[in-house]
Amino acid sequence: MDTFKQISAFVNVATRGSLSAAARAEGVTPAIIGRRLDALESRLGVKLLIRTTRKLTLTFEGQAFLEDCQKVLTDLANAEAAVSLGGVQASGYLKVSAPAGFGRQHVAPLVGDFMRANPEVRVNLNLSDRLVDLINENIDCAIRIGELTDSSLVSVRLGEMRRMVVASPAYLVEHGVPRSPDALAGHNCLSLGQQRGWVFRDPQSGSIDTLKVTGDFECNDGAVLHEWALAGRGLAWRSLWEVGGDLKEGRLTSVLDAWQAPPMGIYAVFPQRRHLPLRVRLFIDLLKENYSRPSYWELR
Repeated sequence: MDTFKQISAFVNVATRGSLSAAARAEGVTPAIIGRRLDALESRLGVKLLIRTTRKLTLTFEGQAFLEDCQKVLTDLANAEAAVSLGGVQASGYLKVSAPAGFGRQHVAPLVGDFMRANPEVRVNLNLSDRLVDLINENIDCAIRIGELTDSSLVSVRLGEMRRMVVASPAYLVEHGVPRSPDALAGHNCLSLGQQRGWVFRDPQSGSIDTLKVTGDFECNDGAVLHEWALAGRGLAWRSLWEVGGDLKEGRLTSVLDAWQAPPMGIYAVFPQRRHLPLRVRLFIDLLKENYSRPSYWELR
């Protein structure tokens, strides 16, 4: 309790400009506010405010400490409001980045849900397959799939994603069903490029292997490969987020299921901050609630 009173006194003095103004805000005497400041500075071992008869000036340490204290008091106020009022309303500006194809199908619709639930939040959704710079581009949250390489960012695992070999039923009737990855040599494989192999895990040994496949068509756009697979033009190695609905409706069939590679993580990443704004936390919670349900991917 003493610590909280000291921090509250410090913030009030720093923001209101005088001990007397802070005392009026807290309903105590200026002398009590002064003693709380003295105790805080003594406990921390640093000077936070330079006090004269005419004005108060924050020291460098005081300015930095003030920002952290204000965040703490704001979070506390939000927590109390969430309990007593059944939740606080998020507001402000939210900038989100996501891979283009995944973002169109699995982020944009949830952004719509989020905005309906939080009408005071404005959202900028940036869909791009390039690795965006969150800090320099002022992005609050980015969605990434697979291994994370930037250790300077904080991440939250939202769910996981599997990749599988798929083909149309018509293709499999005409060309047969491959029973092992080696059998792919006898099939037309639709790939992103010869340098991009398909990954499999041996069901017996558990070893992971990358297999270079061949076919009569390559394209650097996965959506095109998806369409060609639906048209019966060959086998494709696609993510469940893209083909889940087709598998459920029977437009595509997965093969080599026993050889599927380990699932990849779906992550929300954000700059290293101690206090995420409520709008960011609520948006991440919404994504996690949906992506963590296996049934979600079958409905899209």
